[in-house]
Amino acid sequence: MQFVDSHCHLDKVDLSPFDGDFQAMMQANQEAGVEHMLCIGVEQDGFSEVLSIAEKWPQVSASVGVHPLFVQETQTVAQSWIEKQCEHPKVVGIGETGLDYFKAKEEAIALQKTSFRTHIRAAKNTGLPLIIHTRNAKEDTLSILREEGKGKVSGVLHCFTEDLDMAQQAIELGFYISLSGILTFANAKELRTTAQALPLSRLLIETDSPWLAPVPYRGKSNIPAYVGKVAEQLAELHNISVEEVAKQTRANFYQLFNKAASGKDA
Repeated sequence: MQFVDSHCHLDKVDLSPFDGDFQAMMQANQEAGVEHMLCIGVEQDGFSEVLSIAEKWPQVSASVGVHPLFVQETQTVAQSWIEKQCEHPKVVGIGETGLDYFKAKEEAIALQKTSFRTHIRAAKNTGLPLIIHTRNAKEDTLSILREEGKGKVSGVLHCFTEDLDMAQQAIELGFYISLSGILTFANAKELRTTAQALPLSRLLIETDSPWLAPVPYRGKSNIPAYVGKVAEQLAELHNISVEEVAKQTRANFYQLFNKAASGKDA
């Protein structure tokens, strides 16, 4: 049984449980059945580290982008820069990008919208999928996707915590929904109901490590090895085996991130 962690931050994982040994952490992931990991870019300055991990480890791909909470007026990312990084064989997606209105001030929202549009345009030009972070910004996220994407971009709403209606609208736009360890939290009943209502053919699983470790690891630093716990919860909700969840979400990942599927029997 092989899992794909569709969204993690390997450059930010706490290695203290592994005595600072990155290779030991990666070995733990392999032993847990994690076949592939998508290491996510969140800022321009830190992208080289994300890319270096992907270059060193065959089971790791990378994405390029600037997280909405890291968007700054003095460091706006250029569309040309994003598209240039996409030429690298290990860069398989664009993001994470999107909108996060939680505690955001008006001027920050305006910058986020501009950055989001830039990433969408880069996705249209390169054909790579978008990795979207959305929080308290349902209407603007969907409307900007429709306006800029014009049905010519695909991608994933990662670490999804919004409502069923948003998920369904995103799926209609050609997007997948990715579920994290939050799905296992005691206070996530509404999210579990949403996940149960969504077709498995449009779902991905992720850790978003080092954050949001699933039960029974909640409160600890997260690693991709724990993605199986998300799969277990999803299997229970859909009344199917964990093997079926692993197989379908793996296939979904390679369908969406087809650049990562090169050389694989996906």
